[in-house]
Amino acid sequence: MALDTPILFAATTDAKRARRFYEKTLGLKFVSEDPFALVFKVGSLALRIQKVAAKPALGYTVLGWQVSDIGREVRRLTRAGVRFARYDGLEQDPGGVWLSPAGAKVAWFRDPDGNTLSLTEYQ
Repeated sequence: MALDTPILFAATTDAKRARRFYEKTLGLKFVSEDPFALVFKVGSLALRIQKVAAKPALGYTVLGWQVSDIGREVRRLTRAGVRFARYDGLEQDPGGVWLSPAGAKVAWFRDPDGNTLSLTEYQ
């Protein structure tokens, strides 16, 4: 069997809050909920938001999306209440978008559990 269809994972300590964020704020399609996880459809993939009692703070991006127009997505998510992160040492535009040395545009934000998420537009 080929390993060609990954499943995406993140974690939450508050399933109701996470469902609201991923379904309503981000606009992902809710698929199901069981005692262990919330499941959303992300393109052709599944995203399982695991229900956990405690979650460590992670200092890196856990999940990201490639977008065709990062400015439009930043504006849409900002209107939905998302706050984009700013990082010392990175020159970011007013929306929080950083232009990488390779030419990709990247913006980061956090879900209610502190998971760092990102948007990337490749040039």
